[in-house]
Amino acid sequence: MRLLVVEDEEDLADGLRVGLSRAGYAVDLAVDAAEAEERLAVNAYDLMLLDVNLPGRNGFALCRAIRRGDVPVAGGGELRILMLTARDSLADRVTGLDEGADDYLVKPFALAELLARARALLRRDTGGTNAVLTVGDLRLDTARHEATRAGERLALTLKEFGVLEYLMTRPGRVVPAEELLEHVWDENTDPFTQTVRVTVGTLRRKLTPAGGEPPIETVVGRGYRLREA
Repeated sequence: MRLLVVEDEEDLADGLRVGLSRAGYAVDLAVDAAEAEERLAVNAYDLMLLDVNLPGRNGFALCRAIRRGDVPVAGGGELRILMLTARDSLADRVTGLDEGADDYLVKPFALAELLARARALLRRDTGGTNAVLTVGDLRLDTARHEATRAGERLALTLKEFGVLEYLMTRPGRVVPAEELLEHVWDENTDPFTQTVRVTVGTLRRKLTPAGGEPPIETVVGRGYRLREA
């Protein structure tokens, strides 16, 4: 999943980037509302972590503008917004939620709690109620970052895990390579690279038992589809 962190404190922003990346997320950074708007217009994000106290336009105003449709958001889906702020009063929390935030986390916070809240928000789009995804005999525990097939543990890289998670939230649907690139890789990835094809290929081999059918099929000219059974 691809996240946008909007935070002007350099050390915190870098720490969030590192922590979220290690958890398997593709992460882009913006230091203020103007830069965030630029990124939102061209990249399809699954979740935005938004600081309230930004230079210039604050997080409340940016959130309100996004929800009103004044700020274009690429991808067509509803952007999940998790506000991060040192403001801990009830009035501020209420304001953030009323402006359209999906959740509100007060600084300082533990990375473990941030990751749990991010997972909870990202599950809303899939109708899931817990951190475990199941499709056929595939099981993906997003909290423990563990994947199994027919009970056998799978040794996946972070990107392979990310691709599998994205496909498992959309079983039976053809997912274009461009969509995987948008949601599993960050902005530093060359859009003309073969990284999606290569990653899907290695993932497919790891998921396919000897003599068995691969659960991921290539739909020529359209993308990839995870079989539902």
